[in-house]
Amino acid sequence: MTDKPHHVPKPFFALPDYRVLALTGADAIGFAQSQFMNDVTALADGQYQWNGWLNAKGRLIALFALLRLDAETLWLLLPDAAPEALATELGRYVFRSKVKLTPRTDLHVAGKFEETASESMQISDNVVLLPWPGARQIAIGAQASPPDEAGYAAWRAADLEAGIPRLDPQQMPKWTPQQLSLQRLAAYSVKKGCYPGQEIVARTHFLGQAKRGLVLLRTLTPAASGDTLMQAERSVGEIVSTAGTLALAVLPDDAQALTLNGQAVELLS
Repeated sequence: MTDKPHHVPKPFFALPDYRVLALTGADAIGFAQSQFMNDVTALADGQYQWNGWLNAKGRLIALFALLRLDAETLWLLLPDAAPEALATELGRYVFRSKVKLTPRTDLHVAGKFEETASESMQISDNVVLLPWPGARQIAIGAQASPPDEAGYAAWRAADLEAGIPRLDPQQMPKWTPQQLSLQRLAAYSVKKGCYPGQEIVARTHFLGQAKRGLVLLRTLTPAASGDTLMQAERSVGEIVSTAGTLALAVLPDDAQALTLNGQAVELLS
């Protein structure tokens, strides 16, 4: 008998905004490598990375976690982008590649706050478990988890605190990876070969031209995506993601003494 407290696993709850797009086939990895902004070839089976798809101007169309299940199967875990629309857009570049793009509407995504979660991706016959920033865990499988409104609100806030921009359709494609500070997630590569927007990303990186980045802040009242932040009488930034009174905004590096709709804003990072 012991007086040590037992660890009670926390339950998973549904993450309805998170969806999965599968890339399968002999050319799945090659296709992803040619289209996406991170180095997909650096992954082994059972590993994942943050990644994204840019337009030719280097603006982000979709941000996702890319999971390599095996040599011919990749999953894109999309926090915001619709898998059907993304599959249609990506499909224009398949040409003769042996790759199939399939929105996995049969899969459900759930999350839980779990400090003892494994630090690596785990794959079983029924579920894929994925560590998530902020001492959290994601489960992807055929079994749906129950909704939890409070849990999901806390999850979205934790995404913002972890520097994960949750982008509304009007925010895509609008921002470069550097403006969204996606280097914090190691979500793009400046060393790999050509991909859409690569020139813009590399030039910004090597010439040190990234003068704006993502900042976490708190507002007195809930803000909305697209709201303008002011410094004195000058517009200096824009809110891109919100969760209650938490928000992520793209701002200059020296931004301070900000207001939103005449109210003071607290800078948190």
